[in-house]
Amino acid sequence: MTSVLISGASIAGPALAYWLRRYGYDVTIVEKSGSLRGGGYPIDVRGTALDVVGRMGLSPALRAAHVDTRRITFLEPDGSILTSLNPATLTGDTEHDLEIRRGDLTAAIFGTIRDDVELIFDDSIATLDESDTGVDVVFAGGSRRTFDLVVGADGLHSQTRALILGPEAPYHRYLGYAFAGFGAPNHLGLSHEGVMWNVPGRTAALYAVGDRPERVHAFLNISLAEPPLDAHRNPAEQRKLVASIFGDDHEWEIPRLLATMQEADDIFFDVVSQIHLPRWSSGRVALVGDAAYAPSFLTGQGTSLALVGAYLLAGALATHDDHAAAFEAYEQSARGFVQLNQALVSEGEATMFPSTPEALARRNDLLRGLTEIPSDAEAAHSALVLPAFE
Repeated sequence: MTSVLISGASIAGPALAYWLRRYGYDVTIVEKSGSLRGGGYPIDVRGTALDVVGRMGLSPALRAAHVDTRRITFLEPDGSILTSLNPATLTGDTEHDLEIRRGDLTAAIFGTIRDDVELIFDDSIATLDESDTGVDVVFAGGSRRTFDLVVGADGLHSQTRALILGPEAPYHRYLGYAFAGFGAPNHLGLSHEGVMWNVPGRTAALYAVGDRPERVHAFLNISLAEPPLDAHRNPAEQRKLVASIFGDDHEWEIPRLLATMQEADDIFFDVVSQIHLPRWSSGRVALVGDAAYAPSFLTGQGTSLALVGAYLLAGALATHDDHAAAFEAYEQSARGFVQLNQALVSEGEATMFPSTPEALARRNDLLRGLTEIPSDAEAAHSALVLPAFE
């Protein structure tokens, strides 16, 4: 039985494990965190990815966990309402698309594999040494094991990618933004809705999942010419950077959000970027999801690409005797779909996060007159028809 080590237990890794186990592979997942992440902010499953979760038998559970967001309200700098819109008008959602909490999706996938996959928490890959017969892995915790194949599903700042393709910088396409996300009290009594405040270069958003929850998801987004790559590893520096950009803003909920951020124990900070690689594998090691082709959250397609990529990689391995041919087939089948979705955004041009007064005015004019679903996004989400591997 072919053994596969997957690094990363977010979305792409567990989804890949599901399909590999179905095809008879011996699968181990290593995750640097101490446990699965529960709860979390909502993510989207759209287009072709809906077919993937359907083939996994997860559609009923995910439909039951669907987040019923009913409106997105955009505010003027003084906190007054600019406009309120149905979310589908902004995102190109159809009635079939899913919006669910990240933790609900992870839990649903793990429910299908927890008895069939070896899980190693609180550890990670330190080194990889490939031979003709396998990959010798040294873990950060000190243990050593050999696997037939290794797959990196370890995110935007993938350690697996660094080990096989070198430093991140040549492949990192920064889009001009960084953000901090954290939980906050629901002081405004929000229910099934999102609220967004903008001034040039700075955005604050509150997102309420459910009927007047006690806590909401808060996001502070900033425009920066250069990516703060070091800050994503240091919570103190993250807080300092965001506070320095928002420091002079006293409108709306900004002071209270900054105070909450300083005390938050669940802060998540990162740059808004994409990964563009010349290839998604090297020898016996392949990459999937954000590790290979992060599209950024601006596209709304990170989760969907992870699900589709995992399905295509597993199917390619199941239908090719040689791993090199399988990795090539995986890339050929997925790359066009990935590129189409990555192209939905470009550097410094995120409509919802205007960086200049002129861009903000254009965005607001667009919102006031917006009545139709953006067809280019909807088409990109469904551009790939899944092959059948069984």
